[in-house]
Amino acid sequence: MMYDVRLLILFLGMASAIFLILGLVKPWTMLWWEDVQNRKKVIFVYGSLALIFFLTYFGLKFLQ
Repeated sequence: MMYDVRLLILFLGMASAIFLILGLVKPWTMLWWEDVQNRKKVIFVYGSLALIFFLTYFGLKFLQ
């Protein structure tokens, strides 16, 4: 059960990292709902999500 949760969190972290890279190339594609789309917002939103998911993934390793 814990393995499946860790795997899901890893996939979410990888998706956030991919979205971060895509947003750095063209910010509008990842922040289409915002009034102002810029790379700083992309880094803040998707970079923080990727960091949180990866830290959670590695943190759950110690709970096993």
